[in-house]
Amino acid sequence: MSTFTNPSIPIVEDEGWASFFENGWLRHLDETGEADWDLYSGPRNNTPVPGKAIDLSQSRLMLITTSGAYLPGTQKPFDAANLYGDPSLRLIPASAPLGDLAFAHEHYDHAYVDADPQVLVPLEHLHAMVSEGIIGSLAPTMVSFSGYQPDVRKVVKEISPAILEVAKAEKAHAALLVPA
Repeated sequence: MSTFTNPSIPIVEDEGWASFFENGWLRHLDETGEADWDLYSGPRNNTPVPGKAIDLSQSRLMLITTSGAYLPGTQKPFDAANLYGDPSLRLIPASAPLGDLAFAHEHYDHAYVDADPQVLVPLEHLHAMVSEGIIGSLAPTMVSFSGYQPDVRKVVKEISPAILEVAKAEKAHAALLVPA
């Protein structure tokens, strides 16, 4: 079974959007320190991602969450207050107890994740699916980052390649992305 590759997928690198972003939302943020979301228009990717289907029962799955999860005491929290976003990753053992996680992300309501971390980090559900044979195995490491990334170019050029390297190192065949 093949692991993740680096296909040539046209992911939202439209220069028209970049110019609009730089001259609109980003310029306003730079000049005023205010994130005016009325000026922001997200880019679109209308090209489906190609690839063959896989049999999850024979695959290693890596969990990716945009919840801003981290392990206090051993990892720095994300810079959640940064209006430009924090593009760094936190690598967390998939065996970590959910109660050990904290969430540094200011752009969603934490009420539900505080009540049950599985809404954004469904590790216990995934472990149960492995036990039931629905998923072959879990990658030993999950990836967490802050989903607040107003400059999608950082997602394309920094975050995605870094996650892909982790997936390759973990010999993952598939990934589950749980957005916050």
